[in-house]
Amino acid sequence: MKILMVQTPSVESLTSERVYPIGIVTLGTHLRRAGHQVVLMDMNLETDAYGALKAKLLAEQPEVVGLSLRNIDPLANKTSSLIPPFVITVKLVQAILPKTPIIVGGTGFSLFPKRIMEELPEIRYGIQGEAEYSLPKLLENFEQPGELPGLCYREKNQVIVNPAASNFTFKDYLVPNRDLLPPDLYRDINNYVPAFGIETKRGCPLKCSYCVYPQLQGVTMRCRNPAEVVDEMEMLQAKYGLRDFHFNDPVVNLPVGHLEEICEEILRRKLQVTWTGFFREDVLDLDKVKLYEKSGCICFSFSPDGLCQSSLDVLQKNLKVADTLRAAELTAQTEVVVMYHFMTNVPGENIETIEQGKALIDQLYEIHKPNRNLGAIVLNNVRVMPGTSIEAIARSQGEITEETDLLYPIYYNPKKHETLRYTLETYHMKKNVFMWQRVEG
Repeated sequence: MKILMVQTPSVESLTSERVYPIGIVTLGTHLRRAGHQVVLMDMNLETDAYGALKAKLLAEQPEVVGLSLRNIDPLANKTSSLIPPFVITVKLVQAILPKTPIIVGGTGFSLFPKRIMEELPEIRYGIQGEAEYSLPKLLENFEQPGELPGLCYREKNQVIVNPAASNFTFKDYLVPNRDLLPPDLYRDINNYVPAFGIETKRGCPLKCSYCVYPQLQGVTMRCRNPAEVVDEMEMLQAKYGLRDFHFNDPVVNLPVGHLEEICEEILRRKLQVTWTGFFREDVLDLDKVKLYEKSGCICFSFSPDGLCQSSLDVLQKNLKVADTLRAAELTAQTEVVVMYHFMTNVPGENIETIEQGKALIDQLYEIHKPNRNLGAIVLNNVRVMPGTSIEAIARSQGEITEETDLLYPIYYNPKKHETLRYTLETYHMKKNVFMWQRVEG
């Protein structure tokens, strides 16, 4: 069977940031092993994305079109939605190839499978969650696929969503065949995070009140063999000349010991690579931090999220403010850039917590001032996602109602302090600019 797999728009057109779509490349690799003919396309690379899609559909004449919805909102924009371009993409495929069935998946789709399929009758099937097992089996028995994990289908004008199963094991892992989508197209186009992701594990046991990673990947951490992770990095460097990577894990340094083995293997092989990831603060020590730096870490990204203890508690971070400060003290002893991500106007925000937040920002800049390695503090409001504790809080407080459509950008941002993010952005940005410009004041 000939399948066209498409990464639908997942970033704002105004940004140059792009992410290599490892999801469709991974699935394409599994489908090719199953004997299918696979063609891949990333609409985010195209100047005229819809024109390019039309041309690809007409040229390839696929028997099935697979669409990946990775993000529902752009990460850097608080009001834009990626749902409208996705809807247009689905309808364009149907209009050009009306007899070709459409299958949809991806993390964005997995959060709202029923809602999206109800809005878009053009979609024949969806897959919620991991698809390495379910998608090949669906294509084997397309008309009567049976009860596949995560399968979304229609029955008597109803959308049925089978429970997703986070049961993929890395013994079945196939190194994604990047020849399906040439990496050269993504080289040196990003400023924030490397375009090329490496997966070292799936699953997250943490219980952050706003986060959907446990829904998407399960709560059990499934880890790849560290040597096999480095095998993949070494191959990508040798075959494609790639040397800058982002570890895609929810938290790169959990479980303790796994990342350390990867770093030791990088050093043992003398690989000249750089990498980034999101780190948990309370498991760091100086030896680990120095090992990460020596093995190629070029950015410590932290997401403590709470600017004070009460915020940490309501966000269910299971952290202390002291953990954030300790992480700062450790990483300030390196030449590695450090980023911090925080949420503002969280439940319980008041004048006292705001002042505590400013005090924490002051402390972070003071700690990093000697080495000037604080890259930025990123501030956001809490995006309300279905099935999270924040959703329950927002409903109980009347911030959202039964009529609120969470498919589109909805933030927990009570009116009393709704502009706090901008106030704190100004506060920290002045410190950041003055630090980098070596100006006192």
